[in-house]
Parts: sequence; structure tokens; C-alpha cells
Amino acid sequence: MAITVQNFIKLANFYNQMAMMMSAICVEKGGIDIENYVGRFFAADTLEFIAEYGRRLLATDPKSVPADVVDVIKKFEEQYKKVKTLTTPTQKPIYEMSLEEFERIMNI
Repeated sequence: MAITVQNFIKLANFYNQMAMMMSAICVEKGGIDIENYVGRFFAADTLEFIAEYGRRLLATDPKSVPADVVDVIKKFEEQYKKVKTLTTPTQKPIYEMSLEEFERIMNI
């Protein structure tokens, strides 16, 4: 996939639709908090991917990115900073983690 503004917009729309569905699921399941929803880990991984895509888009050709898209990229980066502890670890597989590392990653 080429890094383009159009692809970023598609990814951003996907994430927004997914967040809306997650909220609807939480309501339908009895009003559980989004922080307790198991899908939050997938959402954090997705947000990490989109934030990185936006950073690469700006690094590749910043002049071709409209100002409103730059604002959206910044918002995704801010959102990602809030949930970065929920993303799947990339440095160490779960079976190599200590119990403390695993609990921190799983937010237990």
C-alpha cells in the first residue's frame, strides 16, 4: 500500500467506524466500560498503526498533506499516547515475559 493521503483518510474512517461499533457493543452488553472491553487491545494496535502511518505520511511528503489532515494526524497521535500501554508488545513474546510485565501489558 502506497503511503498516500487518501489511504490515511480510509484508515482514519475505518478506525472511527470501529470505535463507534465498540461503543455500541459495550452498550448492548449491558453498559460495560470501554476500558473493560476486550477489543480495546485491538483498537490500540489499530490506532498505533494509523498514528505511525500518519507520521510516515508527513515525513514522506509534508507539502502534499492538507492542513485539516495534519490536524487529524495530530489527534490520532494524541489518542495513541493515551492507550499506548495497551498495544501488543513487539519486543518480547508473552511466553518470555515475567508475571509483572504480563500484568502491566494486560492492564491487570
